[in-house]
Amino acid sequence: MSRARCHALFLAAVSPRGATTRVAVRRGLSAWPVLQEPDMEYQDAVRTLNTLQTNANYLEMVKRKRGDPQTQLEAMKLYLARSGLQVEDLDQLNIIHITGTKGKGSTCAFTERILRSYGLKTGFFSSPHLVQVRERIRINGQPISSELFTKHFWRLYHRLEETKVDLAVLEVGIGGAYDCTNIIRKPVVCGITSLGIDHTGLLGDTMEKIAWQKGGIFKSGVPAFTVLQPDEPLAVLRDRAQQISCPLYLCPPLQALEEGGPPLTLGLEGEHQRSNAALALQVARCWLQQKGYQDAGELKASRPSLPGQLPLAPVFQPTPRMQQGLRHTEWPGRTQLLRRGPLTWYLDGAHTTSSMQACVRWFRQALHRCERPDSGSEVRVLLFNSTGDRDSAALLKLLQPCQFDYAIFCPNLAEMASTDNADQQNFTVTLDQVLLRCLAHQQHWSRLHEEQVSPDPWSTPSQEQDGPASLLLAPHPPHTHSASSLVFSCISHALQWITQGRDPLFQPPSPPRGLLAHPVADSGAMVLQEAAAIHVLVTGSLHLVGGVLKLLEPSLSQ
Repeated sequence: MSRARCHALFLAAVSPRGATTRVAVRRGLSAWPVLQEPDMEYQDAVRTLNTLQTNANYLEMVKRKRGDPQTQLEAMKLYLARSGLQVEDLDQLNIIHITGTKGKGSTCAFTERILRSYGLKTGFFSSPHLVQVRERIRINGQPISSELFTKHFWRLYHRLEETKVDLAVLEVGIGGAYDCTNIIRKPVVCGITSLGIDHTGLLGDTMEKIAWQKGGIFKSGVPAFTVLQPDEPLAVLRDRAQQISCPLYLCPPLQALEEGGPPLTLGLEGEHQRSNAALALQVARCWLQQKGYQDAGELKASRPSLPGQLPLAPVFQPTPRMQQGLRHTEWPGRTQLLRRGPLTWYLDGAHTTSSMQACVRWFRQALHRCERPDSGSEVRVLLFNSTGDRDSAALLKLLQPCQFDYAIFCPNLAEMASTDNADQQNFTVTLDQVLLRCLAHQQHWSRLHEEQVSPDPWSTPSQEQDGPASLLLAPHPPHTHSASSLVFSCISHALQWITQGRDPLFQPPSPPRGLLAHPVADSGAMVLQEAAAIHVLVTGSLHLVGGVLKLLEPSLSQ
């Protein structure tokens, strides 16, 4: 099975007294003592799971020979039956199905926390994971335990081994019409987050094609909500919903729900999270109403929809429990700050142009708010990687206004020897491929800097840097090393150079011989050692953010 991201996310919320609770318990969500397989530990289970990853060579062959995508869903039904489940079993779960290009995880995190504030028990599946694979399955907001993951993995693995037949390899998709997760037939409500160009090899190379794919999760008679989209993809979503009699609504902005009440406080930073929160409120309210909850927000004055446009979702006053859920939402690796001594880490897994634009706005706003040191210099460091078929040159160009002193590139490998940490292994690419890609990132960055230093005299000035809408940063005089960039072979080596032993919790052994044998690394080390404040933005890939968190926050691996 491919390690490609599954961008469809599910929430299954159940009442403590509801019939769905019995289904959930029967499927392994109970609190009964876990029976451990003899000599089978968590890392053994993950290593075995990794052997099912499609290796890089086979993945390339599959891409060239990909047949009818409809066979994905048919194959999924067969795998489900071999596991001992039927599609009818899934029909009994109270599922919320979310897809989109960016903001899916954050939207689900908001929604899940709102529902828990009503006393509901929740199950939450998302992908990819940051540090440990068990993070993909959360019960009541917490990743399932290593013991529970190990128990159910081996039960399922042995059952599939016993019924093994020659079947086509099932690729985990990226959310939409032919994704294997679209086997869900009867969700309670669906949501589509902001759309953008991503995964063009699978979804298509236009916004309209991507919207058609994402709209594949619509089901007849099942309410669906989406946020404001460009006109063309919004029209595709509208037509897709009308064809199957799916009631689709456009979410009003969060500001409309705040009118006449207190401003809503979000647990996740960044202006773009307001769109995700607005969608989460509509989805959660719809679910609560369908399950008979009376306290689901009092309606305000309705706003009429214009002819030919999507009907607007209700404008309502979020209840105190909804406000509490939004305020207490946590979602690691997305607009996350870690302050550690002189270092401040800014972690965001942005990997599309639209999400990178949002990341840059958040980073610059956070820099603008932070306290300036009384004396000494400030240094800004970019730690970046990008994978798949994404346009890394476009992403890096968006990062230029942040005025980084150093740009660091490395693969999504926490450490060079990762055999003792199966959660971070990836067999879908080779080491040569990822290192060559990092070198390409460095070349893109160098060219962008050269263009910035020697601009085309006939070009139009950039509005992003000079226009009235830009965010002015505190004065940051350029250093002579402002174009400096380095490539490291793994995340650990990159962090050792960036921190220079100054992060109070990240204290690895002495750097390997030759790590600093480079003029830029040597001179930069002195600058970092003397800096009063070091601001590090980690972005471009959620897997990169996960590897950084694994090293900076060892408790996440326990």
